[in-house]
Amino acid sequence: MTISLERPQKSKSAQIREKLGYPIIDTDVHTQEFPPAFLDYLEQVAGREIVERFQNHLPGASRSKWFKQSWEERRAYRTARPPFWTRPTNDALNLATISLPKLLHDRLQEAGTDFAVVYPNLATMAPHIGNEEMRLAVCRAVNTYHADIFRPYSDRLTPIAAIPMNTPEEAIAELEYAVKVLGLKAIQIPGHVRRPIPAFEKYGEEVANEAIWIDTYGLDSKYDYDPFWAKCVELKVVPTTHSSGMGWMPRRSISNYQYNHIGHFASAGEALCKALFFGGVTHRFPTLKFAFLEGGSAWGASLYTDLIWHWDTRNKDHMLEVNNPANVNREELLEYYARYGGELVHERLDGLGSGLGFHADLVAPHDPGELDEFALAGVKKPEDIRDRFLNCFYFGTESDDTRVAHAFNRKANPYGDRIKAFLGSDSGHWDVPDITAVGANAYSFVERGILSEEDLRYFLSIHPLELYTSLNRDFFKGTAIETEAEEYLASKKV
Repeated sequence: MTISLERPQKSKSAQIREKLGYPIIDTDVHTQEFPPAFLDYLEQVAGREIVERFQNHLPGASRSKWFKQSWEERRAYRTARPPFWTRPTNDALNLATISLPKLLHDRLQEAGTDFAVVYPNLATMAPHIGNEEMRLAVCRAVNTYHADIFRPYSDRLTPIAAIPMNTPEEAIAELEYAVKVLGLKAIQIPGHVRRPIPAFEKYGEEVANEAIWIDTYGLDSKYDYDPFWAKCVELKVVPTTHSSGMGWMPRRSISNYQYNHIGHFASAGEALCKALFFGGVTHRFPTLKFAFLEGGSAWGASLYTDLIWHWDTRNKDHMLEVNNPANVNREELLEYYARYGGELVHERLDGLGSGLGFHADLVAPHDPGELDEFALAGVKKPEDIRDRFLNCFYFGTESDDTRVAHAFNRKANPYGDRIKAFLGSDSGHWDVPDITAVGANAYSFVERGILSEEDLRYFLSIHPLELYTSLNRDFFKGTAIETEAEEYLASKKV
């Protein structure tokens, strides 16, 4: 039987792209490696022994132990049900597209997309490898492999570099190699590092693997990551993240993957975003922007509003005025109890204490610690929150995620602002069975009245242009949208 490889000349998404008249930039297209070729690169980087160990202990394989356990073991260890059947397999063309750069390049415009940032699957996993030798070797190999195979198609595709973050030193070393040697211009950092809680390490490795804390670099970190953020600014690269929250405490169902999956990218993204904000990273590095992929943008709108609300009700001056236990007028308080307490308090007012109930020493300790929890963020007024947040954070959103409406709801968002949502299609995973539907899906936001035409342009074009040219004005130089990028920069007078 002869298989026809002919494809439609123009998809609905491509027709919509022509109608729009501006470039569509997809910031999250997934690909997968061709195993024999990648293993060649890994062997060149680290030798045959590492290759064999890699094949025996694949990144991410530990979370798949569920499939080999009995139900008794799953209950005993509370093993979270992991992902399964995560690739679109009903169409060989779509499956081949995520593995072959030339085919992806040829088909990209069928999705209505002019340029895409590529997130190879192994590259997203590599920085989370626990063993240091393996982690560094795999990151170096995936970066070299993807730099090589995507280089001929750089007019429309650019792969991210996988940057390990267990220490600032390893992060800086791989960042410099990726940018200076390999010529990569987009990077991805893990959203967190799992670290054992020191007090539990004495109970052995099995306990230490479960008794962990999440290090998100910006706040309460084990290390000072400012040298790494400074290196990002120096090398003109924007940190993006695409990390999982699967298996975190509210996502440990032993029977239902969807229970574990829903919201996990947003949860992991929010953890990092809050750490960068409260830890003052966006204050100390105001030109450095960050992007959070695959979690949508609704959580970004919620977090932005929540930060403003918490400032209004928990800033230091407000706390001293409204919540300070020293402000209690005890004589007035006793008068209210005597007048309205009746038999409930009769002849027992000596037990009133501070008036703050059983937990007085907990809710009103004599030494509460630092009162100004916005100090590291450099916040003196709510407008500072607006500037730290909106100038620095971007949120990748799938083309069919209608919750993007929250990001563009300027009536609800503080100060009437847009949240920096932009297209991150997640093509190549189970939720995008047909890459050619991306542009059409996104345009349906306008057709259904979810976004305005102007908002759609920010979503598909302006926000990603803004993000990737923020440090590197030449990011799109030599690409298919070089002219449009130059026009955008000229219009911003930057």
